[in-house]
Order: sequence, then structure tokens, then C-alpha cells
Amino acid sequence: MTGLRHLTWVSIVRLGLVQLCLGAIVVLMTSTLNRLMVVELALPAVLPGFLVALHYGVQITRPNWGFLSDTGGNRTRWIIAGMGMLALGAWLAALAVPVLEWRFAAGFALAIVAYAIIGMGVGASGTSLLALMATATAEHRRPAAASITWLMMIFGIAVTAITVGAFLDPYSHARMLVIVGIVTGGAFVVTCGAIWGIERGARIPALPAQDRMRFRDGLAEVWGERDARNFTIFVFLSMTAYFMQELIMEPFAGLVFALTPGQTTSLSGAQNGGVFLGMITVGIVATGLRRGCLRNWVVAGCIGSAGALAAISAIGTSGMQAALVPAVITLGFFNGMFAVAAIGSMMALAGRGRARREGTRMGLWGAAQAIAAGFGGLAGAALADILRRAMGSDASAFGTVFLVEALIFLAAAVMAARIMEGRAPPARMGVIAGE
Repeated sequence: MTGLRHLTWVSIVRLGLVQLCLGAIVVLMTSTLNRLMVVELALPAVLPGFLVALHYGVQITRPNWGFLSDTGGNRTRWIIAGMGMLALGAWLAALAVPVLEWRFAAGFALAIVAYAIIGMGVGASGTSLLALMATATAEHRRPAAASITWLMMIFGIAVTAITVGAFLDPYSHARMLVIVGIVTGGAFVVTCGAIWGIERGARIPALPAQDRMRFRDGLAEVWGERDARNFTIFVFLSMTAYFMQELIMEPFAGLVFALTPGQTTSLSGAQNGGVFLGMITVGIVATGLRRGCLRNWVVAGCIGSAGALAAISAIGTSGMQAALVPAVITLGFFNGMFAVAAIGSMMALAGRGRARREGTRMGLWGAAQAIAAGFGGLAGAALADILRRAMGSDASAFGTVFLVEALIFLAAAVMAARIMEGRAPPARMGVIAGE
């Protein structure tokens, strides 16, 4: 990679703006439109649940998007194209809401198309963005780069949810469509401005013609790399644990401790605050203070998450409500620590093995994460339902699910300790000009 330049901190923040835009659009689908379908249209909750699962399922195409960005020599094009698809899909999903009220079959068909486009847009833009970061981010900056970009994405999610919620009242379908149009259009424009010129400035060389191949052959080549294959399994295992509590934490708090909807929402906010702290900690300590390697941060995040889940299980069965919020914040802290360190590890591993396959590797891991997100959330909810009927105790049922999740996190920690290197090999540390 002779001649390749590292991303500056300004460029990393600009890429973070793209992540912010991704989060801003996706939250419309997972929060606002979900609520409109269930509350305003009085549709069963399984309907938006199916549509969200569909968007995750479509992301199994991530390896293909990554491969296209590898071979095309222009990741910027796929980032912009993906954001365009995401914006279009989100607006069509919003349009499906009034159509569902008018004619259910037509609205449902439109929603299916819209959420499929959303999944493709997230896959194309998100995978190419991560591949660009993996290619051109300095080794010692990767933890901070992961922290910055993901914190900006979460910030985009929070600000969009709050702002859209404020402007939606008094609600009307027309007002909702205008607001969604402003958010999606604005996100697309910001993305174009933020990404423009970054890849060209990094001087990333194009893939030589003799190294180009069919997608199936390229994916088989990457899967044949032991490091890439093992990390794919780790991503699926750890992300299954990460998402298992997503759909059951608030029901757990409501059923076991009789918390109100407002109180359980605040509990989720506290958990997200913990995630912020965990991400910032890794960024500052690992990059600013140069303490600890990514493997150790991943292992610590997994073990800490397992411990917090075990504590929440014990709190539920013992009825110690006062300890619930601190335990949930602790879970968020270790989740954030694990997530940022895992993303930094992805960046490091994506550049190892055959050159110019960063996008394909990122796509493979992104697909594993998307499948785990859908599977983990549904598995956690289904297991909780089954155990509530079988055990006759909400606290014991939810507590058992949390313990299962903790065991999966421990298994992920063991796997990370075995497959991840403590430090990058010296030969990899200075491959980019200027270091």
C-alpha cells in the first residue's frame, strides 16, 4: 500500500457524520414508524417487528457490497449510493403508513419493498464506510476512530428521535411525510458533503486488474482465511449475546418491578448512557493513553457484560429494585467497551490477509452481526415467553434468560482471547506512508 495516507482526525470526524446520518434515518424506522403502526393504526406489534427483521435479513448482502467496493476502487460511490437507497427506503416506509390505513394489502406490500431497500442501503453505505476506515485509519487511532464514529451515530439517533418527536405534534400523515422527507434529504446532502474528497485524499490504490475475480470466488477466498473465518464466528456469538436483552429489558422491569412505561424508558436511557461512557473510556484510554490492546478490551467488555447480566438476574429474583439502575448502567458500560473494541478489532483484521479485500471482510462480519441482531433479539424474547409459562415466575424466567446471555458472553470472551492477537504484528504497523 505504498503512497497510502492515513486519515486525519478531521477526516475521521467527517466519516462520523456519515454514521450520524445512518443512525438518524434508521431510528425513524425502528422508533417513530414502529410506534405509528402499533398505536395510531392499532396494528399488531408483530407487523413492524417482521419489517425490522426483514431489513436485518436483507443485510446478508453486505459481503457483496463490500466486494463491489473492493473491486470498483471507489468506496465513496457506494457510500453515497447506499445513503441514497436508505433515504428513499425510509421515505417509502413513511408513505406506507397512510397507505396501510387506507388499504392494508397495498400498504404492506409497499412497506416490504421499503424495508428491503433500507436493508440494502444500510449494507451498501455502512459496509463501504467501515472498509474505508479499515483501509486508511492508523493502527493506534482505530479505538478512538471507532469511538468517535459510533458515538456520533448514537448522537444522531438520540437527536433525531427527540427532534422528530417534538415536531410531529399535532400528528398528521402529511406532517409526518414532510418531516421524514427533511430528515432523509438532509442526511443525504450531509453525507455527500462529508465524504467528498476523503478517499481521494487518502490515495488508496485501485485493485489491479489481475486480482479481480467473481464475488463467489472472492468470498470463498476470504472465508478460507482462518482469521477471517474465526472472527466471523466470534462476531455472531458475541452479537447474539449483545442483542438478546434488547427486547426484554423493559418488559422485565415492568413485569418484575412494576415500573411505568416512562420509568422503563428512563431505564433504557440510563443503559445508553452507560454505553456512551464505555465507548469514551476505550477511546481515551486505548488511543490517548495507549493503555491496553484491543483484545484485552474486548475480553474485559464481554466478561464485564456477563457479570452485569448475572447481577441483574439476581436483582430480579431478590427484588432489590434499588440496585437495578446501577446494574443496568454497568451493563451498558461494558457493552459499550466491548462494542468499540470489537469494531476497532474489525478495522485491524480487515487489513490482514490478501490485500484489497477489506470490504469483503467487513461485509462478511457485517452480515454476521445483522443475522445475530435479528436472531438474538427474537431468541431472547421467545425464550422469555417459553420460560414464563413453564416456570410460572416472571423474575425467574427473565433471570434465566439473562444468565444464558451471560454464558454466551463468557464463551465469546474465551474465543476472543484465543483468536485475537494482543498486538498487531510489527510488519503491519508501518505499512502506510507517513508513519
